[in-house]
Amino acid sequence: MKVTVCIGSSCHIKGSRQVVEQLQNLIAQNDLSDKVELGGTFCMGQCQKGVCVTVDDAFHSVSPESVDEFFETNIKAKVS
Repeated sequence: MKVTVCIGSSCHIKGSRQVVEQLQNLIAQNDLSDKVELGGTFCMGQCQKGVCVTVDDAFHSVSPESVDEFFETNIKAKVS
């Protein structure tokens, strides 16, 4: 599974660094490093929607506050 987080200026201001750090921790804690590839990219063209994240090309809007729920629903549930 490929998870890509926007690290462009708009998403950075909205917390993309925290989102990346939290996802790194959740992937490690759940021993999914061999199943989930986490990467970064610049602008995805959806700046108004918050921190932009794609999971295998499916777009999601994530905030530092919603990372845990996003991880459980869109990553862990699909690779476990």
